[in-house]
Amino acid sequence: MTDENATYQKAESGQPLALEKRDTTEDGRRFSPSIGRNKDIVRDTFLTVMPKQGVILEIASGTGEHGAHITSAAPDLTWTYSDIDPASQASQAAWRAHEGHDRLYGPLTVDTTAAHWGEAEDGAPWGGLFCANMIHIAPFAAAEGLIAGAGRLLRPGGRLMIYGPFAREGEIAPSNARFSEDLKRRDPSWGVRDLDLDILPLAAQSGLDLVKTVDMPANNLSVIFERR
Repeated sequence: MTDENATYQKAESGQPLALEKRDTTEDGRRFSPSIGRNKDIVRDTFLTVMPKQGVILEIASGTGEHGAHITSAAPDLTWTYSDIDPASQASQAAWRAHEGHDRLYGPLTVDTTAAHWGEAEDGAPWGGLFCANMIHIAPFAAAEGLIAGAGRLLRPGGRLMIYGPFAREGEIAPSNARFSEDLKRRDPSWGVRDLDLDILPLAAQSGLDLVKTVDMPANNLSVIFERR
């Protein structure tokens, strides 16, 4: 039997950190095929609904492409990468070195399941938090910690943007349902979360109000919260 995850970058647990192969350049930058497809619309959505100036903390920055792409279009924005994976952090550092500006920082080590986010706590209050494609490829505790951390570390009026697939009030698109089943087969603690049933109650408990949801390609959503 072949290992379907054999070619993917692994965490210490042996689970894949990304469900796709990622190319690496000589200077250490990694490239995600899925980010390559969606980075423009994610950038445009971010610049419509999130702060265009100030300080942003990205959670689970992965390859680092989103931060580089967004800051290149927002000259008044300062962006800090974070991750728990050393290989991803190396790619983020390579993107920071590659970009022709000094508004990329980090990477910090942030585990959202931890009660304290280390150096990220020192940067608070943040103007915005951004997290793409994490909460479904992680235990639900990671989503709980993300929402709680946003409530703790955002300034009043600061915003959290979460990008990825969601169910809504128990209803899920067929493609997302198949994806969720595949994730659960890989790890029972993973899966597409229900925005209304799983995430909104956490947000309310953490002092976050839902501002807007934006439909994105491939049955994804951008979900924007604001701290009271």
